[in-house]
Amino acid sequence: MPTPSLAALPIRRLTLRDLTACADLSEDRGWPREEHKWGFLLTAGKGYGIDDPDGGLVAACVVTEYGARERPDLGAIGMVLVAERHARRGVGRRLMRHIVTAMGTTPLTLHATPYGRPLYEELGFKVTGRAEMLRGHFVPGGPEPRVATRAATAEDLPAIIRLDEEVFGADRTPLITRLPAFADQFRVAEDGGRITGYTAAWPNMETQVVGPLIARDTETAKALVTSLAAHTARPLRTDIDVRHEELRAWAKERGLASVADNSVMTYGITDLPGDWTRRFAPLTVAAG
Repeated sequence: MPTPSLAALPIRRLTLRDLTACADLSEDRGWPREEHKWGFLLTAGKGYGIDDPDGGLVAACVVTEYGARERPDLGAIGMVLVAERHARRGVGRRLMRHIVTAMGTTPLTLHATPYGRPLYEELGFKVTGRAEMLRGHFVPGGPEPRVATRAATAEDLPAIIRLDEEVFGADRTPLITRLPAFADQFRVAEDGGRITGYTAAWPNMETQVVGPLIARDTETAKALVTSLAAHTARPLRTDIDVRHEELRAWAKERGLASVADNSVMTYGITDLPGDWTRRFAPLTVAAG
């Protein structure tokens, strides 16, 4: 029987049963397999994919929705991948058009690489910001942080969720409540018994990714990153909003180097909701 054309292959929802196929697709495009992250995103979000008649996936992506289940306030698109053998044949465009249509009036956001940005612009996404990916072994130094930090506890979760919604601009309870199991570290900053920031470090291949990083101010963000670094021997990786120039400069002084630069894009809104001054880094660029 003849092989169906790519345009005739159906787009379907992905589940955790597709985890290995998603990781294989990442590897096919030269990305790390990132099975830990794929599992988290397929559980907390909605995966979409196209099956290859010859086995595996032609393409895949994940949408993570925030806010009320019936009327989400925001949808974050990530992990948009097309198998190398099917690249440059309109598959990514078709999958993205399907997502935009399926999400209806829900505002959308994504982090775009320079390679992917032209496609997203063609679909109507606008650049509204930029994030710099930094990576390296953290080198302690400089003045000791004056902000108190500690490991988060189960009792902290309600306060963390309230702070996160205030700063992010939408309810992310399904993601935040999964953080203790997903991350190697989950820490908070305190002032007078009140939580003023929080962060996590989760395993991604040989690194620990710092995110989310929510903090009252830059000093609090520095204290949280320093506390994470003190409890791991792995290199750190994080994606810092470029408007936080002081934190980026400090991180580079502490041994993290710039490795990539991604555009933050939105569809249906002119800017992301919430308070960017306290939002230093996303949980992951795939989920905002």
